Amino acid sequence: MSRRNALGEYLRARRELIDPADVGLQVMGVRRTPGLRREEVATLAGISADYYLRLEQGRDRNPSPQVLEALARVFRLDEAATRHLLSLTTARPASTRRPRREVVPSGIRQLLDVINLPAFVESRRFDVLAANALAMAVAPSLRPGVNRLRALFLDPAERDLHPDWEQAARGMVAGFHASVGGDADDPRTVQLVGELSLASEPFRRMWARHDVAPLAGGSMRLRHPQAGMLELRREKLPLADSGGQILAIYHAEAGSATARSLDELAAQASTALPEAPADRAGDRRTSSRP
Repeated sequence: MSRRNALGEYLRARRELIDPADVGLQVMGVRRTPGLRREEVATLAGISADYYLRLEQGRDRNPSPQVLEALARVFRLDEAATRHLLSLTTARPASTRRPRREVVPSGIRQLLDVINLPAFVESRRFDVLAANALAMAVAPSLRPGVNRLRALFLDPAERDLHPDWEQAARGMVAGFHASVGGDADDPRTVQLVGELSLASEPFRRMWARHDVAPLAGGSMRLRHPQAGMLELRREKLPLADSGGQILAIYHAEAGSATARSLDELAAQASTALPEAPADRAGDRRTSSRP
């Protein structure tokens, strides 16, 4: 998504997803395009149709927060999506410096080594920066150097792990939108989105919706080739002063079949990998960073 008209692309995508009936409009005849018309959005938001057209076309880049909040109400955006909308109008100069090497804090790398749960650290672009042996035993894609978004859409083995793949993919794309926010024009992000858009029709379709999901934990299921179905909880903890790094931890209900499976995988992982790579992962630059 180009920074030159990030706001316009987002408004157009959300406009096309709104059913006129959901906002109290009666539809007469057949519409050639989905969603609301521009003049309908403008009327519902209390602004002129010409002004709304300028917003979508990128000819006005500084709408007031009041205008954006009115549009958020029309598009029925939740709090996270509204924050995302507001972030798209915050001007940021293009960076001319080389991107900094991302380093996982040493204390977090030590935590990965001692915690008896699958855990990993990812960047705001979903690059795995560090992971413990149990995380890699649960999902091979959770290894340093892998981009989780790329793996989910392009790696058949990763797709097979997710019995609810469509739901997982939608959630990850929405989370990626929220994570990169107004910096979607970052060259590495543009490269990744471009690659996935060319290689994956499902990604292209989901990305075009501009759904946004807040950073949050939740439940998940994985179909492990050896351990069978794993019913897990996922926690996501932001790391302070890290440039957007997230510590992710998977865990299961105590005494459950999944908890026993994790214990078995942990025993196997400790035998196969006596030295967990987490300590070294934070000092390694991810080769697949977009």
